[in-house]
Amino acid sequence: MTKKLRSFGVFASFCRWSSNVSLTCCLVAGIPLVMAACGNREKAYDATGTFEATETTVYAEQSGTLLTFDVNEGDELAMGREVGLVDTTQIWLKILQLGATKEVYQSQKPDMERQIAATRQQLAKAQQDEQRYRELVADGAAPSKMLDDATNQVKVLQRQLDAQVSSLSASTRALDKQTAAADVQVSQLQDMLRKCHIVAPTKGTVMEKYVERGEFVSVGKPLFKMADTQNMYMRAYITSAQLQGVKLGQKVKVYADYGGNQRKEYGGTVSWISSRSEFTPKTILTDDERADLVYAVKVRIKNDGFVKIGMYGEVRLSEE
Repeated sequence: MTKKLRSFGVFASFCRWSSNVSLTCCLVAGIPLVMAACGNREKAYDATGTFEATETTVYAEQSGTLLTFDVNEGDELAMGREVGLVDTTQIWLKILQLGATKEVYQSQKPDMERQIAATRQQLAKAQQDEQRYRELVADGAAPSKMLDDATNQVKVLQRQLDAQVSSLSASTRALDKQTAAADVQVSQLQDMLRKCHIVAPTKGTVMEKYVERGEFVSVGKPLFKMADTQNMYMRAYITSAQLQGVKLGQKVKVYADYGGNQRKEYGGTVSWISSRSEFTPKTILTDDERADLVYAVKVRIKNDGFVKIGMYGEVRLSEE
């Protein structure tokens, strides 16, 4: 019995030794494979970021009720397209009022030639008398006092004529200035009238709509927000070591990340490089994740409709 137990213990020790040797051999044999796999692992990108678009918020430029407002989220708008109209009644009535005021100013302008015609005629008659008396005095047929009286009469009438012309000219200039001021007011009202027409300032897609038709809007109230989703860009962050290999206008590769190893490649162009470094945003991975200071870059792409604002993506700076 004792011999049997000893034989069993020796057999068990041999099994444990064989198991350890086998495990050790497997681990030793697997190390080169793991090292080879790690050595062949290479990132398919140099930086990551999110896709953005140039967004424009359209505000009300006049106060009033929205008579029309043809805007829906997702609509594609062309630059200059009219999408709404603010009530223009009061502005139009003011324009009509100023038009009537201008007509009053025009009617008040004096007819200078008619108003000074009588004085001109009197002056012409006095000048004829003066000439006649000058000839008579020269011939000794009339006293010199009569010539002096005739000359004085000519001077008085000339001064009266000059005073009338000056007064009528001043009155005309004042009315002309009032008419010009009315024209400026009309131009201001016409500009206000133009601003009642809500138009798209640029082409793009309506992202958000803030008001509805029939609402009262005031100056500065946001109406809707649009973005140019055809020409988008990705904001990525690179390290200072990568910065020396990046320049404006450089062609790069951009990958839109759809998750689950789903990616789509786009051709991109570096359109902006920040002149200042900043701390790495928490949501951004760089080629060197330990880098504290990074530089922001914008890479412009032509969107085919599959890239959405806020999506994650990667940038490959080299063309290979």
